[in-house]
Amino acid sequence: MARAVQITGTGQLLELSRRLKAAGGSRLKANFTRRIRRAAEPLKADMQQTIRSLPIRSEGRKGTNRGGPSPTTRPLRATVAGAVRISVRTGAAPGARLYVDKGLLPRDLKNMPWVMNSANGRIRHPVFGNKKRWANQWTTPLWWDKTVQSHTPRMRAEVARVLSDVRNQIT
Repeated sequence: MARAVQITGTGQLLELSRRLKAAGGSRLKANFTRRIRRAAEPLKADMQQTIRSLPIRSEGRKGTNRGGPSPTTRPLRATVAGAVRISVRTGAAPGARLYVDKGLLPRDLKNMPWVMNSANGRIRHPVFGNKKRWANQWTTPLWWDKTVQSHTPRMRAEVARVLSDVRNQIT
C-alpha cells in the first residue's frame, strides 16, 4: 500500500534529497523509468498488432464500373500503428502513457486514429480525394479502449511493484 509523503519544511526536503542521492539518484530514476517502460512495451506491441489487424469494411460499389488504383501507396493501418508511442512519467503521478504521435502521421491522417476508434466505427472519406463523392467504411468500434482495458490490471500491478521497490531502496 502506498504511503503519502508530506514535505512541510526544508529540513524534510533536504533529508529526502539526501536519501534519494544515497539510494542512487539519477541511476535510481533511470532504473525506475526503464522498468515502467518495459512494463508498457507489451501494451504498445498489442496495440500496434490490433491496429494492423483491424478489419475495415466498405459498403461496396454503387453499381458503376468506376474505380481504379489508389492514388496513395501508404498503408493506413501500418502508418497509424507506427505512430504509437510510450511516454513515461516519474513525477507526482508516475506511470506510462500510450498515445498516437500526430506529428508522425501525414497531414491528411492526423485525426484518423480517433475517427477509427469512434463509438460507431464509421470512417467517412472522399472517394479518391473527390470532395463531391463520399464513401463510408466501418471498423471495430472502441478498439483502443478495449485493448487498454485488457492490459490495465497488469500495468497497475507492475507500476505498484516498481514503486514499492524504489520506496524500499530509499528507506
